[in-house]
Amino acid sequence: MFVVEDLRFRYPKNREETLQGVNFSIQPGEIFGLLGPSGVGKSTTQKVLIKLLTGYEGRVLYRGKDLKSYDKNIYNEVGVGFEVPTHFSKLTAEENLKFFSQLYESTMSIGELLKRVGLYEDRKKPVAEFSKGMKVRLNFIRAFLNSPQFLFLDEPTNGLDPGNARILKDMIREFQAEGGTVLLTTHLMSDVDELCDRVAFMADGKIVEIDNPKNLKLKHGERKVAVEYWEGDQVRLETFPLDQLGDNARFLEIIRHKQIVTMHSKETTLEDIFIKLTGVEVHD
Repeated sequence: MFVVEDLRFRYPKNREETLQGVNFSIQPGEIFGLLGPSGVGKSTTQKVLIKLLTGYEGRVLYRGKDLKSYDKNIYNEVGVGFEVPTHFSKLTAEENLKFFSQLYESTMSIGELLKRVGLYEDRKKPVAEFSKGMKVRLNFIRAFLNSPQFLFLDEPTNGLDPGNARILKDMIREFQAEGGTVLLTTHLMSDVDELCDRVAFMADGKIVEIDNPKNLKLKHGERKVAVEYWEGDQVRLETFPLDQLGDNARFLEIIRHKQIVTMHSKETTLEDIFIKLTGVEVHD
């Protein structure tokens, strides 16, 4: 869907480039995570891909054609969910969606979208009366209005309770199952772990690593297994190499003769990888 080659961009007032040779591709039907701390170029990259920023160097292809060759009709097949919900506060939720639906050639059922995220009963309320979570959900379904083929989602579940976050994640998965493609940006590593087929980590205006979550965990984790077991009235912990584990006499002795409390591989987390690759902590 997208091929990005040596993408470079510098804001007019900045001395240094915000994007310093970004390279990645997004395959059809993929949920692609673009991760990194604030200020490394994620939003700038997205703005280039949705044609809000021009004057970049390098090459961006969308469906095999130069992005610069597309006119505004590209927005009929692209949906965007910005990080900060922006609505017309004096209009109702229904009126907001009706207004934006006029911008597209074809749209989905507004009522069905509102029902899906639990806002149908509040559709006649001015958005000014909505809670933060309600505004986030309204912002999310607005990205689906034009039945897009590609979704740009920036922190889609941020600030939502687990139940409502689940509804949105299910909708993203269903969109993918129907052939849709997603570029997801978030600091919630649990969302990345659950949704993304591949993730790209950005640091200092560049992509520093791309792979699927499982491979990243294996690459950056330890090939060890930790076993907790009862020894009298105390819980003991021992760690063993995964290689030739079945021939490890001590490991076999423990699992045969001790009461096991827990046993798990020393697989790292995406949060650990984020910190390692970008040097910045995140909070789930």
